[in-house]
Amino acid sequence: MVLPVRLEPTLLRNSRIAFALLALLPPTIALCQTRPIEWVPQGSPSAKTLIQTPTQTQAPPSQSPTPDPAAPQKSLPEAPSSTIIDPNEVILHQTPRIMGVLPNFTAVDSNTRLPRLSTREKFVIAMHDSVDYSSFLLVAGLAGKGLSSNSIPAFGTGAAGFGRYYWRQFTDQVSGTFFTEAIFPTLTHEDPRYYTLGKNGFFKRASYALSRTFITKNDRGTNEFNISEIGGNASEAALSNFYYPAAERGFGKSAKNFATQTVITAGANILKEFWPDIRKNLFRMKDDYPPRR
Repeated sequence: MVLPVRLEPTLLRNSRIAFALLALLPPTIALCQTRPIEWVPQGSPSAKTLIQTPTQTQAPPSQSPTPDPAAPQKSLPEAPSSTIIDPNEVILHQTPRIMGVLPNFTAVDSNTRLPRLSTREKFVIAMHDSVDYSSFLLVAGLAGKGLSSNSIPAFGTGAAGFGRYYWRQFTDQVSGTFFTEAIFPTLTHEDPRYYTLGKNGFFKRASYALSRTFITKNDRGTNEFNISEIGGNASEAALSNFYYPAAERGFGKSAKNFATQTVITAGANILKEFWPDIRKNLFRMKDDYPPRR
């Protein structure tokens, strides 16, 4: 998800939070890594749904399970079927949201292989990220901060000023999300999902998460330069010149916007990589629904 960051005072305040997170994250992850993570039993229902065996393809239609009408329905993008890469390795499960609020729809469980996304599925993911309730709350918060600090005087004050901040911030967020998760991935045949590494220690996983800003999987499952992320962020920064006041346009402003989006993406990847550890070992949260696939 691309976060709209255009306001200078907001950037200064958020930078303090970012430094605090960077200072607290290593000891938190070190604590997480000292605790063993439960293995997925090979005979458990969740493992059976993940591992494809030859006998499953020969099962008669009469033995297919009937859907449980009492099961809770979630309005989330439908995930394709997955397979475990190595049955002897642990699986770190992602959740649809981080802390129950932030969208985490593009994060994939570790040690998991997924089929390629169709063009429609890429646009569905971008749509869900764009119109998620947390996106409206984030944009409202940024618009409120901009209004209170009068960061762009041309927008004015009061309800009208808030509206001018709001629709521009929302346009930043939606355009950036569609550029990086749907439009560019469709044109370049790249996969916009984040594949959790989940092994080899903190520094290896952190460097892997940072590298995903510039490296991604394509639809064939091999790694390549992340044109979707870099090109998408650049396109969002360039597009904003059409609807911001003259004082907020130009190459310098666009370059700063692009750099900010790229840094935020790197930080979001680190949070996605270690969220399963933090969730399980720090907050003691258990899987109460089938793992993300």
